Amino acid sequence: MIEIKNLSKVFSTSNGNFEALKNINITVNDGDIFGIIGMSGAGKSTLVRCINMLERPTEGSVVIDGVDISSLKEKELRKIRRNVTMIFQGFNLLMQRTCLKNVCFPLELDGVSKKDAKKRALELLELVGLSEKANAYPAQLSGGQQQRVAIARALATNPKILLCDEATSALDPKTTRSILSLIKDINEKLGITVIVITHQMSVIEEICNNVAILDNGEVAEQGAVNDIFSAPKSQAARHLVFPDGEAQVENAPEYQKILRVLFNGANATDTPLIAGMAINEGIAANILYASTKSIGDKTYGTMLLSFSDEETLGRAKAYLTDIDGLTVEEA
Repeated sequence: MIEIKNLSKVFSTSNGNFEALKNINITVNDGDIFGIIGMSGAGKSTLVRCINMLERPTEGSVVIDGVDISSLKEKELRKIRRNVTMIFQGFNLLMQRTCLKNVCFPLELDGVSKKDAKKRALELLELVGLSEKANAYPAQLSGGQQQRVAIARALATNPKILLCDEATSALDPKTTRSILSLIKDINEKLGITVIVITHQMSVIEEICNNVAILDNGEVAEQGAVNDIFSAPKSQAARHLVFPDGEAQVENAPEYQKILRVLFNGANATDTPLIAGMAINEGIAANILYASTKSIGDKTYGTMLLSFSDEETLGRAKAYLTDIDGLTVEEA
């Protein structure tokens, strides 16, 4: 378990002190995939650097498996960092070394024999789907392949925790999905706790179970991804979940009767909800606004529906209320 307690970080600048993090409290359970998201400058990268003590917090503590690592000296921290490894946006591979030797590198630093290091590195390259690239150099690989090598290297010391700092930001969407799938697969197979630092809501949707939203150095909101997607409470969360703005009814004609439908984990189906209502019940609805997302086989978000009269609205409300995972209210 990772417990971040009352953590603050202040940097001294030529213009005075800058408070990058303010009283952060986050708990990450073993085996979780936990997302930390925020806009640029929110404090995400500073926080992840405090988790592995590349930056020492000004106040507060980081407790891993009951050990307050913020109180450890550098020699003791080096031992901890074998269990807390990191992958970056820029991959950070050694360009003069082959893929195999890149993965061997942390094992060599750990005093592992060349024979055992090579065996372990080959196993990890196979795990990330790059066994055939063992003797290739990073410059010969695509960005996605380089990140796979970086993941293999991060796993070399059998860590308990993997920190991913904007690890897919430099990749195209298709490659991003493949890397996220790999990270999720590693989490399931090896039981490694993963902390994902990102500014992309799509990454959180794809892979994370829980999330903390940072805004101006503070935790604006945290909880299960499903809960925050279905009903974001803070302004920062609403901005991320509904980047195009939330459903508004002020500009709708007065004669229209409007329902607000909240998707709180409704089962996604092949037949769109409104089309199904029209086909099955003969109820016609006009979609004024829709912002929904699918996470796995569940749907989250908001929709505004308008109807020509009260009777049709009442029938639609009764129909939709019977569907699990929906909250329906007159707007």
